[in-house]
Amino acid sequence: MSALIDNLINDNLVPLKPYESARRLFSGGQDWLNANESPYANEYSVDSSNFNRYPSCQPEAVVSGYADYAGLDKSQLIVTRGADEGIELLIRTFCTPGKDKILICPPTYGMYAISAETCDVGIKKVPLNDDFSLNVNAVCAEEDVNVIFICAPNNPTGTPVAREDIKTVLNHFADKALVVVDEAYIEFDADNTWANEIKTYPNLVVLRTLSKAFALAGLRCGFTLAQAPVIQALLKVIAPYPIPEPVAQIAAQALSAESLTLLELQVATLNREKEVLAEALEAVEGFELVGDRRANFILFRYAKASALMQYLVSQGMLIRDQSKQLNLQNCLRVSIGTEEQNQRLMQLINEFKNSEDAA
Repeated sequence: MSALIDNLINDNLVPLKPYESARRLFSGGQDWLNANESPYANEYSVDSSNFNRYPSCQPEAVVSGYADYAGLDKSQLIVTRGADEGIELLIRTFCTPGKDKILICPPTYGMYAISAETCDVGIKKVPLNDDFSLNVNAVCAEEDVNVIFICAPNNPTGTPVAREDIKTVLNHFADKALVVVDEAYIEFDADNTWANEIKTYPNLVVLRTLSKAFALAGLRCGFTLAQAPVIQALLKVIAPYPIPEPVAQIAAQALSAESLTLLELQVATLNREKEVLAEALEAVEGFELVGDRRANFILFRYAKASALMQYLVSQGMLIRDQSKQLNLQNCLRVSIGTEEQNQRLMQLINEFKNSEDAA
């Protein structure tokens, strides 16, 4: 059987390593601060009376609810199985396998590259500057790309992207490429959204998700925002039933006025907890905060990051090692949890430091 698979598998998939999601890397644990999830689990109800029927490809209540939330027309968005499906749809729709390329700016979210590789689409990399700002001149110097992915706020650095920089890229590639602004964490940096510029730029695409601030990572529901011609092209490629009926029901409830009010309160709480945790981490000798804090996580550098990571995992405290990312040697990323989880993290860090100092 192994020989059969070796003979049949797509050549471009042979060297590919699967995306190392938080759940693939670690299971179990007591405190999950490794996947940038919300610590909140909000209550929703589900009506099972239509589960014997196929769901709508684009559920009206979800499309209308998110269009209102984002300030767009319904024709300017498509709902997908998480923002990850949006990434894949953009590559499958606008890149010819074995011919076209995307552009990414590492260190950044890993699924842009994984999706391109699985589709046999080339990848051009323009690293961020040393301060994690966009290297605009280098991006604009790359002419033969179809889709440019810019994560803003960026994962894993938590940094914003200057509006003038994105505007320059949009204008430069106006007739050449789509510019995709991934706003998975935008609720934590709401003033910097590009959703309100969709009508201005035909080549602008914005990715959104319910996984982070909406506290619905388990739902797998995301959105791609763009002008109608882009959305119509994506609808040619998307699966006939991408959004399960229970997902659609819960997503619609999450977009109600009452739920959006709760969202704002929870985001405000997480932002406060983030600053408290950042201050505590910065006070630890040998710790250096890296990047910015425009999302729901903190990135920090520590010379003994690997040993600290192993200790935390042994104690059921799961955070994320980002040391393999470009320019992030010895960097760990921690999602913002509850006050109790954040305090336990600091307790464990201090225990580790004390044992190291005593050794």
